[in-house]
Amino acid sequence: MKIRFLADADFNADIVAAVLRREPVVDFKTANEAGLQGLDDVQVLALAAREGRILVTHDRKTMPRHFAKFVEEQVCPGVLVVSNKASIHSVAEDLLLIWLASEAEEWKNLICAVPL
Repeated sequence: MKIRFLADADFNADIVAAVLRREPVVDFKTANEAGLQGLDDVQVLALAAREGRILVTHDRKTMPRHFAKFVEEQVCPGVLVVSNKASIHSVAEDLLLIWLASEAEEWKNLICAVPL
């Protein structure tokens, strides 16, 4: 199955736009589209899991801890933690590479830092 992404509420929308400019067929749902405003990390992870989407976040402080606890009890499609310091271009390229070169099943219960 092809990868589908979900950007959390703090994720840079310019990165989502850059990905979709390069490859419009990527299924990349924004936080606004998903109604994530006001949800805590566990709720966001649960929503991503229900929709079968890899969560893309800038949250290096709390998300890894919540992810670790979440996967003890549930399957997570995966989490990509993106550096705030990386360029929009490099992050967009890495996300496109992930989308092109892998399948959703390969990311289950994994958390990975981006850029790669």
